[in-house]
Amino acid sequence: MDKLYWLDQIKLQDRAKVGDKAYYLSKIMQRGYPVVPGFVVSAEVLREFLETLNSSEALVADLPHSSLHLDVNNWRQLQQVAGRLRQEISTAVLPPHLLNTIVNAAKELESAYLIFRPSIVVPTKRHGIGNTSGLLESQVCRCDEQAIALALKRTWSQMFRAKSLLYWQWAGINLQQIHLGVLVQPLKNAIASGSLYANSSEWEILATSGLGLAINQGDVLPDVYYIHPVTGAVREQQLGNKMLAYFLNDTAAVATLQTVPASPLTSDESSLVTYLLDEDQQKQYALPEEYLQSLIQLANRLVKEIGRHFTFEWTLCCDPTKTLYLTQVSTPQATISNFHLLKGLAAAPGRVTATAHVIINSQQKPEQPPKQVILVAPTIAPDWLPILQNAYGIITEQGGLTSHGAILARELGIPAVVRVEHATKIIQTGERLLIDGDKGEVYRLTREVGESGEIGKEDKGTNQFKIQNSKFKIWNFSSSPSSPSSPSSPSSPSSPSSPSSPIRAMIGTQLLVNLSQPSLIEQVQSLPVDGVGLLRSELMALNILEGQDPYTWVREGHQTQLLERLREQIMQFARAFAPRPVFYRSLDWRSHELSSFNDSLQSSTQSMLGERGTFSYLQNPAVFELELAALAAVQKAGYNNVHLLLPFVRTVEEFSFCRQKVEQAKLTQVPQFQLWIMAEVPSVLFLLPEYVKAGVAGISIGTNDLTQLLLGVDREQGQLAKAFNERHPVVMGAVAQLIQTAKSAGIPCSICGQAPVLYPEIIEQLVEWGITSISVEPEAVERTYLAIARAEQRILLEAARRQLNQSR
Repeated sequence: MDKLYWLDQIKLQDRAKVGDKAYYLSKIMQRGYPVVPGFVVSAEVLREFLETLNSSEALVADLPHSSLHLDVNNWRQLQQVAGRLRQEISTAVLPPHLLNTIVNAAKELESAYLIFRPSIVVPTKRHGIGNTSGLLESQVCRCDEQAIALALKRTWSQMFRAKSLLYWQWAGINLQQIHLGVLVQPLKNAIASGSLYANSSEWEILATSGLGLAINQGDVLPDVYYIHPVTGAVREQQLGNKMLAYFLNDTAAVATLQTVPASPLTSDESSLVTYLLDEDQQKQYALPEEYLQSLIQLANRLVKEIGRHFTFEWTLCCDPTKTLYLTQVSTPQATISNFHLLKGLAAAPGRVTATAHVIINSQQKPEQPPKQVILVAPTIAPDWLPILQNAYGIITEQGGLTSHGAILARELGIPAVVRVEHATKIIQTGERLLIDGDKGEVYRLTREVGESGEIGKEDKGTNQFKIQNSKFKIWNFSSSPSSPSSPSSPSSPSSPSSPSSPIRAMIGTQLLVNLSQPSLIEQVQSLPVDGVGLLRSELMALNILEGQDPYTWVREGHQTQLLERLREQIMQFARAFAPRPVFYRSLDWRSHELSSFNDSLQSSTQSMLGERGTFSYLQNPAVFELELAALAAVQKAGYNNVHLLLPFVRTVEEFSFCRQKVEQAKLTQVPQFQLWIMAEVPSVLFLLPEYVKAGVAGISIGTNDLTQLLLGVDREQGQLAKAFNERHPVVMGAVAQLIQTAKSAGIPCSICGQAPVLYPEIIEQLVEWGITSISVEPEAVERTYLAIARAEQRILLEAARRQLNQSR
């Protein structure tokens, strides 16, 4: 049996042994394209290795023959099983003859560093899903025997991470059906790296300085080029936000790049090091112009060979040859042979295949559509939440990244693509679609592509297992790719405040989560968060209002019923997260967004803003008083972790009115209770000191409304997406001012808008300015945690350097 397969010699019959990534790279390499040489440790080697595991535990001893169908609803057991299996693999000894073979082959690559890339083949029949990108991560190591052995075992062990076991069971894949090869290639420092996405209407090139890890980790906003696919002309290019880059730990090579060294990624012995780019480099495009043209020429060549729809990743080597290499190539045609592509804005991550259900008129709330469909509509209103609970995805013609449809999709963990022009006219009900919420693409399938994204009996009503590549998943906070010299990391962390947390670095900035649905509590409460930074009362209340606005309940004498329902809803969050805080934002509806409630809220239907926030409480305080009574009932039940967040406060007088109501409800008699306001109306920039004097205990910056009011852009209008920019200097200046003013006043300042979710590169600025907490959607918890940790590490390192320089 062959152990290794060299990349330039792989044949069609070898595909199952080497995996898809290696197979497709081999195909283009043999056609003369620039691909880094390498070899594949075949899937059969992994099977042999698993057979050699010597353990008295039945779970481990039966591993080569086990289906590993675990109870994935028992998260604790899942984590324990995953941790035990990975530990068994990592500590096992590779057969000496196998290790010698691999080490000798690695030495032929003549490189100080190696990268081990998982290359997998899995069945694609069920769900129409065979892409496992993001599930298994590459490993980087030095070219020595001990590091090679550890990197190989770590690559293999990822098959048994909690999120992998979750995926295998959801997809109905047995262990015996998985073929995992490991592609071993030399790794050299890069001037720039990125990707190219090609379709019939446009090519998109992403680029960043150094290794491509910075893009994969979400550490940077890459440079973007939009290319005409026929002429190769650059239609548009946008400079990204690239404050850092990753390089190999090679001082001599990195010195040529004129970078300012920052903290190592894991430890001083790590193979990978993070570097801060100087200001001049940040203002320059990462990819030199001549190599941009080389990429375009490569794409033109590939079009002639594999069609108009493909993706490839590339790297520009920084050695004397400055060679442009392809590191990965994939084509939708591998799983979809006939399709029509529609483009929009990528609004919520994930990828799924299902049947379309088209809603032509979004002015009125539609009847309950069939379950397990992709909803296609002109726009999505907040009161559509109940009908989205069973949807597999969302497509809208209007709206931007902060539209209600996008926010709801991110919270529910389903993919969404917004601003797809004429979607309701092009797509027909009953049509098969593949929606890709990571790329903003919708494929109209003209033939059956596997089964729909239906969930088996194990689903139990949640959306957790629906979406391929969904970020809402079992969390693993180990860096990617990682170096074998760094400490081994367990499968999943507990709460950051827990002494037993396996996360490598603790963070000082609080990480909170935005929620509204009690059905998501079980999945979210074990995430490494410090509490709920935004409990969206409007969306929570839609579960209990039965299609009537709350004032109708009061008018018809049903206050007691509504109070009890509100109390029970809030209690669920208080109980689940205690003693961690839950910030309940009182009701904030714009009447025109709630078509089903228009019967009683007609006075403001023509207003974009409506009688919003605390102003509506002055007009009619009845429902606000009910909310306060519900909060008081939760306090009486023994839960002191729920606080009140007042929305859309325009004036100090509005706040004082609400504070009086809060005191009348006796909420302030509990010492732990805090009364905060949303900082989203521009007047708060000038009035914050007065608010503090009036009793405001903290603020939470709502970047969605703050942006639209500062820039005069309705966030629901997708065609104005370029003008609605939460990173605009005016918006970022306002955020900085609010943080500084709050710090001077001695009150905490949080941020719960969509800016940190959509633009994680601003998190470093928020931390540097002194933000006390950041609240994000569940799907963004992992990358936000890592971004906070990196930001705090860099700030501490820079402070230490300044102190050292002063002492000299």
